[in-house]
Amino acid sequence: MTTDPAALTAALIRCPSVTPADAGALDVIAEPLAAAGFELTWVDRGGIRNLLARWGDKAHPRTFGFNGHTDVVPIGDEADWTHAPFGAEVEGGTMYGRGACDMKSGVAAFVAAAIDFVTDTPPDGAILIAITGDEEGDATDGTVALLDHMEQAGEAMSVCLVGEPTCPSEMGEMLKIGRRGSMSAWFTVTGTQGHSAYPHRANNPLPAMVRLMDRLASHELDTGTDHFDPSTLAVVTIDTGNPANNVIPAQCTSCVNIRFNDAHSGADLSDWLRTEAVEVATAFGVAINVQIKISGESFITQPGPFSDLIVAAVQAETNRTPELSTSGGTSDARFIQAHCPVIECGLVGQSMHKVDEHVEVAHIHQLKGIYTRALRDWFA
Repeated sequence: MTTDPAALTAALIRCPSVTPADAGALDVIAEPLAAAGFELTWVDRGGIRNLLARWGDKAHPRTFGFNGHTDVVPIGDEADWTHAPFGAEVEGGTMYGRGACDMKSGVAAFVAAAIDFVTDTPPDGAILIAITGDEEGDATDGTVALLDHMEQAGEAMSVCLVGEPTCPSEMGEMLKIGRRGSMSAWFTVTGTQGHSAYPHRANNPLPAMVRLMDRLASHELDTGTDHFDPSTLAVVTIDTGNPANNVIPAQCTSCVNIRFNDAHSGADLSDWLRTEAVEVATAFGVAINVQIKISGESFITQPGPFSDLIVAAVQAETNRTPELSTSGGTSDARFIQAHCPVIECGLVGQSMHKVDEHVEVAHIHQLKGIYTRALRDWFA
């Protein structure tokens, strides 16, 4: 039996599943999985559809997991696209459409690999496929909801592959064995409004904000660790909303985003940010309110048998030895890492979130081959 991952990718692209809408995308996957004997469980939470598909006994101690998402980011101005954003048009061996790269092709590849594998060579073990419609959004009712359900239902994965695009420019270049943590902090500095000709009668919040942002941005968080590049802090906005050139405003706001490695925790960095804010507030005689959101902690799946197996599968299909990397942003692997060892392995990601997002059709088949080898070798 052969399941065509490119045809499945095209069917998924034609579903305009801009987060949090599903638009029938999960049904496209559910039908062939059910036909292959996978037991389907719908995990809906917060208006989000999520799908858990299991082949084999959930009590079996060896369960290979796949994770991915079918929601996509908005298309922007449709007039900028040279191919219909939900048309899955193929030209010169390349398929175009929102989600072609990130990550409907990855989902199609591992679904096709799993269906053919259990049909042709039923393993001694189980396969669990967890697919969400809430990865590109807030990610609070997607993979997190699936993991919560799994814990309550006694479901477990021994290992998990996430099908996010991981290669910078060529197939087989890179796997992700970890991710940096991510957090954002919002600062509101409150002083006293006044006339700009009489600054001594006001308390301008802007100098305090500028000093705080400079202290944060110029601070070296670290120089990197064994598996991670140096942590970074970026000032992403400073807003005053003052249209008048003769008024000292009463308030100013800003936001910073930190991507941090395993030298830090979100809690430690939060303490540092608040300490800096208190020192500046005291020095300038202003009030500074700090609000912090930690999107995920840094994590690493230590190189070992699981990563060796995936590396071997990539080598066999692409003739390249992938780099084991922790670069890039965040993914749902940040949630799975607390459940089981997790690695991300996928396509070239150059066009993700861009106009005319695309994937080479040959790469979809190649990725299915990688996933098929990973299943075969792991269960062997």
